[in-house]
Amino acid sequence: MKSLLSATLLATGAVLAMPAQAQDQPGDKVNMVIIYGEDECPPSSDDVINVCARKAESERFRIPETLRQSDAPDNVAWTQRVDRYETVGKFGALSCSPTGAGGFTGCTQALVDAAYGEKKEAPGIRFSQLIDAERQDRLSTIDAEAAAEQERVEQIEKQYEARLEAERNAPLPGEEASAPPTDLITPPSEPDSE
Repeated sequence: MKSLLSATLLATGAVLAMPAQAQDQPGDKVNMVIIYGEDECPPSSDDVINVCARKAESERFRIPETLRQSDAPDNVAWTQRVDRYETVGKFGALSCSPTGAGGFTGCTQALVDAAYGEKKEAPGIRFSQLIDAERQDRLSTIDAEAAAEQERVEQIEKQYEARLEAERNAPLPGEEASAPPTDLITPPSEPDSE
């Protein structure tokens, strides 16, 4: 019985260890390469997979884009430094300061001002300006199309009114077309009083 139990435990341990052994084997090596301009991506070999990212030729000898901007104090503009010095002594209402009564009331405004400042000086694509420009282009074509459509509708209305006027002035069937209608009314004749 002990031998059966130990054999079962040994077999279970071996079965559970098989996936772990499969995971221990190293997979293919991956080589990530950044290439510039028209450079060729090095071919992959049997044991190494080459993955290439292509960038413009103008980026070849430049500092990587993620390292170009720095928030170090040395890189802060003087106007921003002066603004910071001006706010050192601010406390009280609308100051976003832990000291003084109502110091917390200016924190939201400070966050909003900081966000707009970052947005204003951000070097990235300004989608709001692109959207506004596209809207203006679209509205200019819509206005031109609307003016052309309005002119076409007015022309159709004039033609329709001219046709109605011609139908009103046309003689009815059975009427004489040669004798124009007279506007004079003949009074009824009075009987003679003889």
